Amino acid sequence: MKLSDFVVPESILHDLQVGSKEEAIRAMVASMKATGSIPAEEEESIVNKLLEREKLGSTGIGNGVAVPHTKHPSVDDLVASVAIAKEGVEFESLDGGPVYILFLLISPPDRSGDHLRGLENISRHLRNQKFCSFLRQARNREDIVELLKEADNNELDD
Repeated sequence: MKLSDFVVPESILHDLQVGSKEEAIRAMVASMKATGSIPAEEEESIVNKLLEREKLGSTGIGNGVAVPHTKHPSVDDLVASVAIAKEGVEFESLDGGPVYILFLLISPPDRSGDHLRGLENISRHLRNQKFCSFLRQARNREDIVELLKEADNNELDD
């Protein structure tokens, strides 16, 4: 499974400017709605599921990254978006630091294996310091899409 298999390029936010975790999640879900990746009428339901998941424990995994994720019956396939918050977002991260790189993942409830593979794929790439550094320096959506392709092709391996 590759990032390009489930990240929706048109939903990528290269300059996310928000003041909170909830605002970040809302902006990313809205971006996915705008691309048709999720049904418009399910936007609030998906946001609520993501916020419920955050109450169980922050998906801010440290080192400036967060991977908010949920399962929702309104999607037929794994879908994801990426956002870069150049100023950082308070996300109640495990290390207490702000988040700069966010991957939002939504999958169908009956595809737990795909959900776990998607999370593993994202996590593996986010452990690569070069990948994270280049993401934070991205100037536009096209830069991010190119970085995702390079990561898929293992061109950024440390």
